[in-house]
Amino acid sequence: MLQSLDARGELNEVIKNRVAKACTLLDEGTPLFPNSFRKDTAVADVEARFGQQDAEALALVEETFTLAGRIVGLRSFGKLAFFHLLDATGKLQICAQRDVLGTDQYSLFKKFDIGDIVGVAGRLFRTKTGELTLDATAVQLVTKSFRPLPEKYHGLKDVEIRYRQRYVDLIVTERTREIFAARTTIVKELRRFLDERGFLEVETPMMQAIAGGATAKPFLTHHNALDMQLFLRIAPELYLKRLLVGGFEKVYEINRNFRNEGISTQHNPEFTMLEFYWAYADYRKLMDLTEEMFARVATAVTGSPVITYQGQQVDLTPGAWKRLSFHESLEQVGGYSPELFTNYDKLKAFIRERGEKVIAGEKLAKLQAKLFDLGVEPKLIQPHFIYGYPTDISPLSRKSEADPSITDRYELFITGRELANAFSELNDPMDQRQRFAEQMAEKAAGDDEAMPLDEDYLRALEYGMPPAAGQGVGIDRLTMLLTDSPSIREVILFPLLRPEAEG
Repeated sequence: MLQSLDARGELNEVIKNRVAKACTLLDEGTPLFPNSFRKDTAVADVEARFGQQDAEALALVEETFTLAGRIVGLRSFGKLAFFHLLDATGKLQICAQRDVLGTDQYSLFKKFDIGDIVGVAGRLFRTKTGELTLDATAVQLVTKSFRPLPEKYHGLKDVEIRYRQRYVDLIVTERTREIFAARTTIVKELRRFLDERGFLEVETPMMQAIAGGATAKPFLTHHNALDMQLFLRIAPELYLKRLLVGGFEKVYEINRNFRNEGISTQHNPEFTMLEFYWAYADYRKLMDLTEEMFARVATAVTGSPVITYQGQQVDLTPGAWKRLSFHESLEQVGGYSPELFTNYDKLKAFIRERGEKVIAGEKLAKLQAKLFDLGVEPKLIQPHFIYGYPTDISPLSRKSEADPSITDRYELFITGRELANAFSELNDPMDQRQRFAEQMAEKAAGDDEAMPLDEDYLRALEYGMPPAAGQGVGIDRLTMLLTDSPSIREVILFPLLRPEAEG
C-alpha cells in the first residue's frame, strides 16, 4: 500500500500515519472502500425541516435520518466526539458517543480521520450551545482518505493549488462551491429564458474544417482516419446561421469555444458561450431582449437586478442601460478628439507610443478599435451598448442602410469588459464574399486572427437566409459578474495551467 501511494515520492509522516490506520482497519476486517451504504437524506433537507425547531420540539421527533458525507472539524473528548458531516448541500454536526455507539463501534470510529467519507444514522437534538446535531447510533466508513485536508479547514491559501487541485478547493472552500452552484443557476436560467420565447437549443460541430465565425487564432488538430486537418471551433456562428437558412427561426447553443490566445484574468483558451439567432429581428430588438435576460438571470442568482461587483454597484434593471455609438464613445467616454481618431497617421503614432503593435497596412478602423480598448472599455462600468462599429472590423455584420461605413452591430460592456457581441446578420452572399476576400488579404498581410473564406457558408447564403439578428454572450464573464469574482479562473472548474514542475 505504501509503495502504491508513494508513486510520486510525496509521502510524509501524516500520510504514513493514515496508511498505518488503514492497515489496522483492514486487519480488523473493515473494508476501506465499501459500496454497501445508502443514504436517504441530505443535510439541506434536515436543515429545511428542522433548522428552526427548538430543543423541546426536536425531542418529540422520533424519525431516524441516514446521511453520508466527509468528516470535517473533528473534536474528540475521550468517550465523546463531535464532527461536522459535509455533503453536497451543507454541513451538519454529528455527535458520536461511546455509550450510544457501543465500545466496538466507537473504537472503530476513533480510527477514522478528517477527510474520510462516512455514513451516519441517528436522531436530531440541539446541543447546549443551540446547534442542530445528529446523535449517531451508527457510523460506517464509506471511503478512506489518505491525504489530509488543508490545516484547520480554513481553505486553500495558494491560488494556483486551488485551481490545480479544484477537488480539494471544493471540499474546503464554501465560497468555491457557491460560485459553481451559481454558475449552474445562470446556465439554467438562460436556457429557461430562451426556451420560454420559442428558441430551439441545438448542437453544432466542435471540430471544423474551417475555423470561422470570429476573428481569432484557432487550435489545430488532425483526424487520422480521414487524414485531414481540423480546427477546434472558435465560434459556432456560421453553423447556427446555416440553420436559419434551413428554416429554423430561433436557435441557440451553449457551447465550448477554443481560441489560441493569451491567458489573463479575463481570458482562458477554452471558454463557454451562449450564441442565439433570431430571424426577422434586428440588433436593436436584441438590445431590449438582452436587458430583460440579464436582469432576470441576475435576480435568479442574487435576488436583485442591482448587484455589487468588486465594490461597485451595477444596475442591470431594464431601461437603466446606456447606448452610445462607437465613435461617440471614443469622444464622450475616452475623451479623444475626432482630429485624432479620424487621422490615420496621428492615430497610428498615438497607438504605437502606448506600446500597441501596428501591423503594416492595418486599416483605420482597426486602429480605432485599439484606441477603444485602451481608453474607453475600462471606463464602461455600468451596462453600455456600444453600437455602430466600423464595417472594416465587422466581417459578418450587416451594413447600416443609413451609413455603409458602419454596421448594425453592438458590443455589451459591463465593469470595464466585454460581455456580449451582437449584430444584424449579413445575409447578402455577394457582400459576404467581398468581406471574406478582404479578411483573406489581411491574413496574407500578417493578421493571423483574420477570418478565412468559407465557400459552403457562402453557398448556404445563396439559398437565402432571412434577415436576422444574433448574439454571443460569455458565460464565464457573466458568472464573474454575478458572483463578484475578479478572475475567470475562479469561475472555470479546471482552468488551463502549465504542467506541474517535477522534483
